[in-house]
Amino acid sequence: MATVTLWLITISNDQPIQDIATRLSAEGLTIREVLEEIGCITGAADDATAQRLKQVKGVVDVAPDMPMDIGPPGASETW
Repeated sequence: MATVTLWLITISNDQPIQDIATRLSAEGLTIREVLEEIGCITGAADDATAQRLKQVKGVVDVAPDMPMDIGPPGASETW
């Protein structure tokens, strides 16, 4: 069974983000958030699906979505 990973998809601004989200969903991405203001869509998919997503019209980049933690106030390390 394939491992499902969270992905951050950067999109171009030459077409509506909802159209791109529809195409990504059709390719197998389980969409979590559509972040129109910053031109990104987050979602879950296995590695093979993520490779297919790179070919979807309007997709600029597909990268693993990595959690970030800024730590408590005054912490020397932020991630």
